[in-house]
Amino acid sequence: MGIVLWVIWIVTYFPGAILYEIYIMHMFQQNSYKPREYGEWLRLTGNIGRMLGKTLYSFISLPLIFIGNIGCLIAACLMNLMTILVNKPQQAKKPLVYTPRVKRMLATTAVLFIIGILIALLCAGPCALVLTILFILIPYIVLLANLINHPIETGINRHYIKDAVGILKQMPNLVIIGVTGSYGKTSVKYFLSRLLSVQYSVLHTPGNFNTTLGVVRTIREQMKSFHEIFICEMGAREVGDIKEICDFVHPKYGIITSIGPQHLQSFHSIENVISTKFELADAIGSDGIVFLNYDNEYIRNKKIDKNIISYGTVDNDVNYRAYDISVTKDGSFFKMKDSNGKEYEFHTRLVGNHNVQNIAGAIAVANTLGIPMDKLIYPVKQLESVPHRLQLLRQGDRTILDDAYNSNKSGFKAALDTLAMFDDLRILMTPGMVELGEKQYDENKEVGIYAGDKCDYAILIGKEQTKPIQDGLIEAGFAENRMIIVDTLQEGFQMINAIHSDKHKVILIENDLPDNYS
Repeated sequence: MGIVLWVIWIVTYFPGAILYEIYIMHMFQQNSYKPREYGEWLRLTGNIGRMLGKTLYSFISLPLIFIGNIGCLIAACLMNLMTILVNKPQQAKKPLVYTPRVKRMLATTAVLFIIGILIALLCAGPCALVLTILFILIPYIVLLANLINHPIETGINRHYIKDAVGILKQMPNLVIIGVTGSYGKTSVKYFLSRLLSVQYSVLHTPGNFNTTLGVVRTIREQMKSFHEIFICEMGAREVGDIKEICDFVHPKYGIITSIGPQHLQSFHSIENVISTKFELADAIGSDGIVFLNYDNEYIRNKKIDKNIISYGTVDNDVNYRAYDISVTKDGSFFKMKDSNGKEYEFHTRLVGNHNVQNIAGAIAVANTLGIPMDKLIYPVKQLESVPHRLQLLRQGDRTILDDAYNSNKSGFKAALDTLAMFDDLRILMTPGMVELGEKQYDENKEVGIYAGDKCDYAILIGKEQTKPIQDGLIEAGFAENRMIIVDTLQEGFQMINAIHSDKHKVILIENDLPDNYS
């Protein structure tokens, strides 16, 4: 009976360990395969608690095994079943993608597991103890596997980059435009692609393909000989990330949409964010142009020796300014002048001042590249919201302002300004902002204060996560009985359904935490 139970213990051990390893691999991928960023994620209090919860039953199982009687062995097997249960995959916003790299890392971690077990057997050590230790060390075994695979991954990446460079060299007339910023870069990319398509054959990096390998993949899989313009979104989590992309795509034009205290957990300072975003400007040659959003103080105050075209909505002295901005439920209306001073009126279905700002940047580039302003009026009117970026969705008796993708202070405030325009019942639902390092509390409290007179109800997701926003709302005099704390987005919608009102409900969903923070 004892041997049978030992076999059952081992059989029930491995599914839990595999599921936990897949979870950790997912988190490593969510942290862009960057060991430093992943290491910082591991040290966050919430994530330590989450991993303890996933390994707890394995801890409990170990002493039960060493007691050794039948009852304890049965209990240990039940603990393994509980481990399987708590590590059962949850529906992810961005599921683990089983890329060749992930498959290689999973294979390497399996080999490391086998080596550990063999060493234990050869040394006549307690196998159960070794297996339990290996289970607990999975987050670090994944790091070791990444280190072991690093030379292989570097070689493979070098081959892919070389292949992409070869494709670009075969297209000497291709105009490459780099787009970066702490926020707004994806929207500007889509808007610019739509406007330039009036006159040119355009390829842009899809979705969030804004890393080196994402850009490489776009070039290798989608670039065709007939393309005339390539719009390349460039994201960054560390200093040097944008330079790495620029070093092989060599953009002629660059757009810096914004700079703000985002990803400070990995950047550590706003100065590092500024220098990283301006790596794009550094890569632009004397025959190119850098388009800068002068509404942003970090960008406006940065002095560079490049050909500059400025745009914005505030400063009268910028080259391309959107002015006389009005916003209604039908969208936004604004005026702009071309380089000759002739005035044009634009209408877009998109709402929010920051959308007008981003469209102004796209118009500035398109007009500079030879498309007359009058030819841009209709495509601007046809622009659609980028999914989850203040996307206006009408759902029966409610309207959703979906600003769920990422969140930053400027974007958060702009979304609140948009919410405040409505005469309906205005509801804010948010878990707050993350990856702000030591500024996490202050930045979230600031938007909480700002939200005080912009919404009628605040649905806050996560009691501890949203504590700064709670403090900010209270400081702003917001009624505490209209501040509702829930654990999940689903619970938030249930509470919204429970709010009785004759008014139409307008719900701003501001940020939806990525899987490695939820």
